[in-house]
Amino acid sequence: MIRRDLEHRLTNALSHVPVVAVVGPRQVGKTTLALEIAHQQPTKKASYLDLELDSDLSKLDDAEGYLKRFNNQLLIIDEVQRKPDLFRLLRGLVDVRKREGETAGQFLLLGSASRELLQQSSETLAGRIRYLELSPFSSWEIYTDDPLAFNPEKLWFRGGFPNSFLAPTDDESWEWRNDFISTYIERDLPLMGPQVSATRMKRFWTMLAHYHGQQVVYSDLGKSLEVSHTTIKSYLDILTDFYMVRQIQPWAGNTKKRLIKSPKIYIRDTGLLHSLLNISTFEGLLGNPAVGASWEGFVMESIITRLSTKWQYSYYRTVTQTEIDLVLEGPGGQIWAIEIKKSGAPSVKKGFHAGCEDIKATHKFVVYSGTERFPLSDNVEAIGLVAFLKLIEE
Repeated sequence: MIRRDLEHRLTNALSHVPVVAVVGPRQVGKTTLALEIAHQQPTKKASYLDLELDSDLSKLDDAEGYLKRFNNQLLIIDEVQRKPDLFRLLRGLVDVRKREGETAGQFLLLGSASRELLQQSSETLAGRIRYLELSPFSSWEIYTDDPLAFNPEKLWFRGGFPNSFLAPTDDESWEWRNDFISTYIERDLPLMGPQVSATRMKRFWTMLAHYHGQQVVYSDLGKSLEVSHTTIKSYLDILTDFYMVRQIQPWAGNTKKRLIKSPKIYIRDTGLLHSLLNISTFEGLLGNPAVGASWEGFVMESIITRLSTKWQYSYYRTVTQTEIDLVLEGPGGQIWAIEIKKSGAPSVKKGFHAGCEDIKATHKFVVYSGTERFPLSDNVEAIGLVAFLKLIEE
């Protein structure tokens, strides 16, 4: 079993707060992680409820009576977004148990909807719940699992969904990803709320793949799909809410320059990106015009999933094309400017240096596909992905 970065944070959260919610896309390993953690609980018995099973869902017809049976236990509730009215009841149970001396580790909720969507139902749990996000396998997790054997190309090409990454062959990985996309569109998304035709959503998702790493022009996509720009925005929010797409917002600091205000769009898992772009072999990826944008998204997601909540991320771009791929703002006023290059001999353009001056960057890096670390001009440092991820930890 590949150890998940989230394991320590999840164990810590269960020892400090009564309700912990682990959110993330389907098939990413939330249930596996939760059951593994449950087996490690030294003093509490753990029980499991899967709300995708009619038999388990029916147990909550009298939810209060059923849940009261689990005093001094950890109850794991999977696919909790299927029962949004449960959050109000959980608040009452948590408060009653607190008065009886039971505080932490009462409920572990697993959900395939975003924290923002769940919060609409769980506002009453404010101060009683902690949210954690589980992503597909990250570069850091695969590296730490076996540092000597780590090869980022397999993770980049196949993506980090466990069944795709661990498939015995590239062909099996390809088949799994295509099945996942079809199932997600035809069954999972409608089951979780959004009512959009499968054909239209598949077409929209594929069109987004061609915008990977760019600012989306809602009106252009709307014309192609024959819907309004507001409908396009709602489709984009659906895929964002269910962890398929990441919208990176523009830098919001003070500058006299005219900035691009729309978010940059990335398909979060590069394996799914390659399936949507019909790139079925690694050699085909290397020869595809999208190779640079794909690598940029892979590095971007590797970095963002590694960040603690003390860091904020954005991108910087002016109307005159001065651009920084990723801006990290962290403790002590740190501002890291990051350029991402697929090339083994990286260099930076004047626009990057100008952007660093605009945002007053304290650190400047080019994250590239090699492994050596060396200085470039104007205090910019070239660095490999793993070495950069180690810096974040430090």
